[in-house]
Amino acid sequence: MAVFTGSGVALVTPMKQDGAVDYPKLNELVEWQVNEGINAIVACGTTGEASTLDDEEHISVIEEVVKKLIKEFQ
Repeated sequence: MAVFTGSGVALVTPMKQDGAVDYPKLNELVEWQVNEGINAIVACGTTGEASTLDDEEHISVIEEVVKKLIKEFQ
């Protein structure tokens, strides 16, 4: 089993005025966390509005965060 060390964050899911996910802002948040030295990110947790996202949005947010993390760590 993997052991995580360091610090992690439950990432908020930024929303636009119309209730849609703000993907550019989400990418900015992920980039900021990485630049500040975070070791783990939880997307769509209790602070990530998971209960208000439909299944498609939930998957899309996680995919977007993973894509951004891959770019940041290459």
